[in-house]
Amino acid sequence: MAQRTATAPPEEATARAPRRGLLRGAVGRSLGLWLLLLLVLAVCALSITVGTRPIGLGTVWQALTDAATPGDETVIIRELRVPRTLLGVLAGLALGVSGALMQGHTRNPLGDPGLLGVTAGAAFAVVLSISVLGLSTPSGYVWFAFAGALLGSVAVFAIGSGRGGATPVSLALAGTALSALLFALVSSITISSADTLDAYRFWIVGALAGRDASVATQVAPFIVVGLLLALLNAPALNLLNLGEDVARGLGQRIWVARSVGLGAITLLTGAATAACGPIAFVGLVVPHVARAVTGPDHRWLVPYSGLLGIVFLLLADVLGRVIARPGELQVGIVLAVAGTPFFIALIRRRRLVTL
Repeated sequence: MAQRTATAPPEEATARAPRRGLLRGAVGRSLGLWLLLLLVLAVCALSITVGTRPIGLGTVWQALTDAATPGDETVIIRELRVPRTLLGVLAGLALGVSGALMQGHTRNPLGDPGLLGVTAGAAFAVVLSISVLGLSTPSGYVWFAFAGALLGSVAVFAIGSGRGGATPVSLALAGTALSALLFALVSSITISSADTLDAYRFWIVGALAGRDASVATQVAPFIVVGLLLALLNAPALNLLNLGEDVARGLGQRIWVARSVGLGAITLLTGAATAACGPIAFVGLVVPHVARAVTGPDHRWLVPYSGLLGIVFLLLADVLGRVIARPGELQVGIVLAVAGTPFFIALIRRRRLVTL
């Protein structure tokens, strides 16, 4: 008599099926990575040449290679657009990678780098530095923002680590609660001080403009260390996604993997937020796009997310300069307007957001 085999419902079978990206195999993914690097270089060139005052590539090359070249274009390129582009590269790289790590560690497709209280801690520190110390420039309060980001993430980790240790759910809940508290304190301070509100709203909108080269120099070492930790954490994150029991059985120390991942997220998000303010949607949307290309393997997902983060952030910055001439829209506003419909389209395709 023929045996009857039970079949899983289509939804369950889909959830259990391995999710593969558009690029398969090491060769295809490596080629895609090189093409993405070329796209990053093209977007960087676009960021330097396009703006409220268009400048040709020949003039750009001459200004970059010959510091003695006279003219306003040389000043614009060397003192404004190059530092701005460099900061966009660092921030996009940091936010894209930290978003991929955050979604992997929390198993939350809506996970954002600010979920661990990093953004709220940085915002609270910036408001205090403005209201108490009178600082008003990004180069002045960047260190306070970074310190606030670090303290915020440490507080979330301490609150979320109960008797059973930190778990993705407890960390997300602790981050949500602490963020609500800190932003309430921020609101109480800015409401009572008009001067603080004026300086704070320039930071909170999220922007690459108005930052000189010193800001990028200050945060670059932390981003480099965070990227190294992220690359070291990627193989362990693949094991964690199989389940903690399986990962433990394969010799993975869960607390070490979690600590390294949280350290990378804190350094990357804290540095980017301190330099540019909170920039939404890069860390949320970019990992989904990268996952659609590479699949769930974090050894490829992490570098793809970083490079796509650069592309998304710089393109949004260029778009903000073009559509509002002779002024410009800050990159945080552009990403909020353009990112919302894009993310709605993503979440309607269930396969892209299933982790």
